Amino acid sequence: MATLPLVLVICGVFALMAIAYVLVAGPSVGKASHRRLEAVRFRHSQSTDTKVESQLKKAIAARKPKAFKVAGSGSRMEALAGRLDRSGKTWTVSQYLYTSLGLGLMVAVIVFLQSGASLLALGLGFFVGAGLPHMVVNFHIKRRTGQFNTKFPDAIDLLVRGLRSGLPVTETLGVVAQEVPGPVGLEFKGVVERIRIGRTMEEALQETADRLGIAEFNFFCITLAIQRETGGNLAETLSNLGDVLRKRAQMKLKIRAMSSESKASAYIVGALPFIVFGMIWWINPKYIGTFFTDERLMVIGMGGAVWMSLGAFIMAKMVSFEI
Repeated sequence: MATLPLVLVICGVFALMAIAYVLVAGPSVGKASHRRLEAVRFRHSQSTDTKVESQLKKAIAARKPKAFKVAGSGSRMEALAGRLDRSGKTWTVSQYLYTSLGLGLMVAVIVFLQSGASLLALGLGFFVGAGLPHMVVNFHIKRRTGQFNTKFPDAIDLLVRGLRSGLPVTETLGVVAQEVPGPVGLEFKGVVERIRIGRTMEEALQETADRLGIAEFNFFCITLAIQRETGGNLAETLSNLGDVLRKRAQMKLKIRAMSSESKASAYIVGALPFIVFGMIWWINPKYIGTFFTDERLMVIGMGGAVWMSLGAFIMAKMVSFEI
C-alpha cells in the first residue's frame, strides 16, 4: 500500500476529529467568564435598569424545570433521536444507522470496482454514508421549521383573540391545536396533552421548546415566563410578539432575496468541476482513471477539494445572518 495516500487519509481523519472536538467541546471559557462578571455586576449595581435586567434574566432562567434534561445531553443517541424527531418523520435511530451503513458500503464497493483504489473507496464511502443522511435530515428539519415559523404568528393571533374573549390560556392552547394546521397544531396538541396528564404549562412549553430548538417558539416561552413574573396584559404582550415575529420573517425573506444571486453563482461554480469530472469519467473512463492511481493527481485533487470547501464555507458565512 502506498504511503502517501495513507498519510493523506490519516491527516483527513485527524482534521475531522479536530473539527468535531471544536463543535462538541462545550461553552468557551471567555463566555463563562463574561457571565460571571455580569452576575457580579447585577448583584452589586445600584442602577434601576440593571436591577430590572437582572430580574428579567432570573425570570427567563427560572422558566425551565430543574429536573428536565435537554435531549442529547445524556448521549449522542439521544441527540440523534431528537434530530430525527425534529424532522417530523417517523424514522428511528436504527433505521438511520442502517441507512448510513448501507449507503457507505454501496458507494465504497462501486468506487473500488471502478478505480481499484481501496483508500479512496473507503474515504468516499465514509463521507457519503455519514454525510448524505445527515443532509437529508437537515433538509427536513429546515423545511418543518419553515412551515412552523410561517403559521406560528397566526397561532399567536388566535391566542390573542381567545384571551381577549375571556378564555384561559390552557383552553386557547387547545383551540390553536385544533384550528392551526401543520407542525404548529401538532406541537400545541402535544403541549395540551402534557398539561392534561399533570404537567404544568411552563414545563410542557419548555419541553417542546427544547425539542424544537426554534428561536420563535423560545421567544413565546420567554414572553409567558416574564409575564407570569411581572404581570401585565398577556394579550397585548402576545400581540406585540406576533408583530415582531412577522417583521422577523419579512427580514429573513428580504435577506434571502438579496443573497439569492450570490448563492446561485456559488452553487454553479462549486458544482461545475464535479459535473465535468463525472461527465468525462462517464465518456472516457480510461482517460480519467489515472486520477485514482497516480499519487500526484490524488494530492492535487484533494488539495482542490479542500480549497473549494474553504471557499464554499466562507461564502456560506457571508450570506448567513442572525436576526
